[in-house]
Amino acid sequence: MIRTMLQGKLHRVKVTQADLHYEGSCAIDQDFMDAAGILEYEAIDIYNVDNGQRFSTYAIAGERGSRIISVNGAAARCACVGDKLIICSYVQMSDEQAREHRPNVAYFTGDNELQRQAKAIPVQVA
Repeated sequence: MIRTMLQGKLHRVKVTQADLHYEGSCAIDQDFMDAAGILEYEAIDIYNVDNGQRFSTYAIAGERGSRIISVNGAAARCACVGDKLIICSYVQMSDEQAREHRPNVAYFTGDNELQRQAKAIPVQVA
């Protein structure tokens, strides 16, 4: 059996640009991509915390240290500057590998400053 697992997650990054006329993609500060293990041109899913929209695109490298999150092309209609996003990439692996797998999770402040990194998501309590 093959399972699709969370590979990398940028938690609550802020949109710094939205460019409808760029050819597509989402530009992400290369430092952020490294923190989550996201590669350039990798497929990503984006969840907009502010408006509830969920959409897919691919990552392109933004300038290292710039804190850029630029939603481009048609996806720019799904996010506005200042919106908080969760950006995820996924990986497929065997059931056996999946049971040992831990994702790369990067948490951010409201100013796109990397706050901390983790290899798991906290257990949700009632």
